[in-house]
Amino acid sequence: MVSSHFSSDTTGIAGHPRGLMVLFFTEMWERFSYYGMRALLMLYMIAPPELGGLGFAKGYAGLIYGIYTFSVYAFSIPGGWIADRYTGYRKAVIAGGLLIAIGQGCLALGNESLFYVGLLGLVLGTSFLKTNCSTMVGQLYADNDPRRDAGFSIYYMGINLGALIAPLICGYFAQDPRFLSMLESLGLSSRSGWAWGFGAAGAAMLLGVLQFYIQQDKLGAVGLKTGINLDQKEGQDLPPLTADEKSRMWVVGILMFFIMTFFFLFEQAGTTLNLFALDNTRNEYFGVSFPSSWFQSVNSIWLLMLAPLFSWLWIRLGSKEPSSPIKFAWGLLFVGLGMLLLVLPSKYIALETGLKVSPNWLLFTYMFHTIGELCLSPVGLSTTTKLAPARYSGIMMGLFFFAIGAGNLLAGLVVPFSEKLAPTTLFLGLFLITIAMAVVLVILTPRIKKMMAGVR
Repeated sequence: MVSSHFSSDTTGIAGHPRGLMVLFFTEMWERFSYYGMRALLMLYMIAPPELGGLGFAKGYAGLIYGIYTFSVYAFSIPGGWIADRYTGYRKAVIAGGLLIAIGQGCLALGNESLFYVGLLGLVLGTSFLKTNCSTMVGQLYADNDPRRDAGFSIYYMGINLGALIAPLICGYFAQDPRFLSMLESLGLSSRSGWAWGFGAAGAAMLLGVLQFYIQQDKLGAVGLKTGINLDQKEGQDLPPLTADEKSRMWVVGILMFFIMTFFFLFEQAGTTLNLFALDNTRNEYFGVSFPSSWFQSVNSIWLLMLAPLFSWLWIRLGSKEPSSPIKFAWGLLFVGLGMLLLVLPSKYIALETGLKVSPNWLLFTYMFHTIGELCLSPVGLSTTTKLAPARYSGIMMGLFFFAIGAGNLLAGLVVPFSEKLAPTTLFLGLFLITIAMAVVLVILTPRIKKMMAGVR
């Protein structure tokens, strides 16, 4: 990607542009909003009306979850396209954040009709904000700037900081008996816990929009112009794609298929693993109970612990650092191992009705998933910005998120089958699918590296 309007400022954190932290906090609050809501969504849909939920069947709730999370990411393509050609990236981020806040407000009102309106607002808002925020991170750096991958790693820490604290806060409001009892002592209905959870997610997004608006001057020229402006001088037609650019765009398309497979397993966190935590796991540690939604923070805890190690590892390896496709294959391997780990406790559950297993099984499953994520997700963001021509940067980033969305859709569609399959069969099958895809990617890697035309 040709970052024609990159920031030459090096006065920010660790010598990075100052604008990086503006985008860091914007995305942190957006991810707080998203993951706080995601931790509650499946549980809210299946909770009976007398407990404030919608009372949906698990299969239908899984379908809604899959369609929603798919749409959140799939609409990133038109969101990126509009910013590329019409609005510029900054205006898209502000508009997206406001739509997200409105969507969360609709969910907080607890009406089934407004529930669907709220989901639509979240889809449209995320389509404008998430893609274009990531695109601006790429534009902070010149081509082949050695700080780029490290910059995306810092940015990714913001994503996971938001994802860490959101389920703890939103889950406490929605599920924790202590908070619900406090509501009753104040004369409020304990059924309103869900509203407090979704309301917290909406307030976080408003905070993110406010800080972006106030501090956007630190971005310099980044995000003011459209993607077309970056490749086109006034009065001139867009230059045609070169052979290398076409080849690199094909690579993006190929890698998206493997990204989709990874997130098919990774996003079981919001569906089958969320239900496994609710129905089959002891939600207590050292005698202290906690809401099942708190398991949604475990991935982020592991990530904050392991991300510095991986950043050090990639730098330490130097010229021996694996190529992006090989990192993707490692990501697939580890997310598969996480599913394999759950096969054994699933056998225990099958042998004894009502058995709830140790929370350690999920803790270490999420550890493997996090290792896989660190091998694939930040690398995927960085690789996409490096491979995409500037005039297609928004739409190519949208394609990256479309692949994530497709994985989310598949994760939701698994729920009806999970009610018919034994957990042992389900988790073993997911493991085998992922390992097969990792092997295919390793076989294709030499050809993919040639098509990347010098980009690692």
